[in-house]
Amino acid sequence: MRDHPWRGGRRKAAFATMAVACAAVTAGLITTGSARAGTLSGTLYRDPSSQVVRWVEANPNDARTPVIRDKVASQPQARWLAAFNPGTVASEVSGVVNAADAANQIPVLSVYEIPNRDCGGASAGGAPDYTQYQQWIGGFAQGAGNRRVIVILETDALALQTCLSGSEISARDQAIARAVQTIKNADPNAKVYLDGGHSAWNSATEQGSRLKAAGIQYADGFFTNVSNYQPLSNEMAYGRSIISYLQSQGISGKHQIIDTSRNGGAVGAQGDWCGDDNTDHRIGTYPTLNTGDQNVDGYLWVKPPGEADGCVYTAGNFVPDLAYNLASTAPNPPSSGGSGCAATYQTVSSWQGGFQGQITVTAGASAIHGWKLTMSLPNGVSIGQLWNGTLTTSGSTATITNTSWNGTLAPGAAAQVGFTATGAVSSLTPTCAAS
Repeated sequence: MRDHPWRGGRRKAAFATMAVACAAVTAGLITTGSARAGTLSGTLYRDPSSQVVRWVEANPNDARTPVIRDKVASQPQARWLAAFNPGTVASEVSGVVNAADAANQIPVLSVYEIPNRDCGGASAGGAPDYTQYQQWIGGFAQGAGNRRVIVILETDALALQTCLSGSEISARDQAIARAVQTIKNADPNAKVYLDGGHSAWNSATEQGSRLKAAGIQYADGFFTNVSNYQPLSNEMAYGRSIISYLQSQGISGKHQIIDTSRNGGAVGAQGDWCGDDNTDHRIGTYPTLNTGDQNVDGYLWVKPPGEADGCVYTAGNFVPDLAYNLASTAPNPPSSGGSGCAATYQTVSSWQGGFQGQITVTAGASAIHGWKLTMSLPNGVSIGQLWNGTLTTSGSTATITNTSWNGTLAPGAAAQVGFTATGAVSSLTPTCAAS
């Protein structure tokens, strides 16, 4: 069993007020008008030994398996290092990063070892003291070697400090700053991010001050929204405010990571602190380093969907019902035709006898100058009105091509196609090919 944070999901908007944009970004989708992204590029590593992958392999005939397999287990997620194992941490880390490197992919490792973590809550634990913590960090850094790796360093360690005295906060800050330097000195290819809380917790100025005290100048940036449900637009605005504060303090060049593993549900679910109760939570934007935003290095699934928070089930345990409820109404993950673009589908609205669908076409690492979508329509479904594309149908196969004005897309840029259809609401799976 592995322990995961739930405290980040516990904080409610009452703990802080912040003027951020409140318009929710459509779950599972992101439209980028700019090709410029953050400092990271490449393919994220999907761990074949994760809890969800093992569950899918062990339960091929479970009715929930297709949804969990296609929308959760198929996606790269963070590997948590939460057990205090100084004797084996180096080999555990090297095993992951070497496997990822062999696949030419980038692993995400979430370090969760800070002493007195979670202030003794459901995810209590960590290293016994800071001397042993630094020894563990040394083993972690040794295992990372010279490989590419994204390090999510100590979720909640900076946002949650209510149980610490002033001297304890100072000791924690010093330990985190030293840990960043240890990792970066041992592995110059490591990208390290510190705890930024989330947009409904501490103010951007307060969190920025905490990041500065903990050595953000040595790190590559900060992460937000781990285990929480804040809309992507709020998190991006919050991140920009933190970056602005850091710049006012003479600290520049820092970027944001956003956890989108369960922020795709209704806005009303934001205040819930626990994901174990199956409230209206849903997976958000699928993991990618291609954000299209110069401030954001990645949309990651740091908190693995389906792993419990600790209020109902044991923290860190994989619960298939949780994974299924997060994923069942979410759009399908992007599917690529192997020729430069990907497509993501979402049902925007529905009514008796019909529904409205939306497809986002996203260019890959290179610019494209035309695209074509192909998808099979279920029995009884037919597309009526369509905009931002040209439709042809042959039997049950629908083909949509770009218009004269939206076919050319820069790397990472996106275009959207909308349509209305008659028939029962369906989860469509378009494939994209660049022309």
